[in-house]
Amino acid sequence: MSSDPRYPIGAEPAFEPTTEAIRRKHIDVIAELPAATRAAVSGLTAPQLDTPYRPGGWSVRQVVHHLADSHMHAFIRLKWALAEDAPTIKPYDERVWAELPDSAMDVAVSLGILDGIHARWVALYRAMDESQFGREFTHPERGRLTLDHHLHIYAWHSRHHVAHVTELRRTKGW
Repeated sequence: MSSDPRYPIGAEPAFEPTTEAIRRKHIDVIAELPAATRAAVSGLTAPQLDTPYRPGGWSVRQVVHHLADSHMHAFIRLKWALAEDAPTIKPYDERVWAELPDSAMDVAVSLGILDGIHARWVALYRAMDESQFGREFTHPERGRLTLDHHLHIYAWHSRHHVAHVTELRRTKGW
C-alpha cells in the first residue's frame, strides 16, 4: 500500500502491451468489483459512509456512487468502440457529478447498478476476440485508447477506489 491516501495502491501504472493472461486477470478484477465494493462498505453507519477517505477527498458514499457513474461510462465507451469506428467519446466532470444530489443517496442504489453493469461488462469482455481488444476510441483528454488500454485503466480504477474505503476502515479501526 502507498502512503499517499489519494493513491492507496499507487498511481495508475503505465499501459504496456498485454497478454491473454493479463487480460483475463483484469477482467476478473472487473468481475469482482461489485462484491469487493459491497464488502468494503458492509456494516458502515451513515456517519461512516459520509466520512471522507482523506482530507479534502470524497466521502465513502461519494466513492461508491462515483464507481457507478464511472463504470456506466466505461461500459458505454466499450460498446461504442465495438459498434463504431474509433468514436470520440464525451468525458464528464467527475468532481461535479460527485456533488450532485443523487450522490447523497443510499449506497445500495449504486451497488445494484454495479451488479448489473459489471455482469454485462464482463460478459462482453469475455466474448470479445483478440482483434476486438485492439479497437479504439478517442478520449478528448487522454487521446486514442485501445480497448486493452481501457480494460487496464478500469481494472486499476476498481482496485483503487475499493482501497480508498478499505484503507479508511483500516486507519479508523472500523
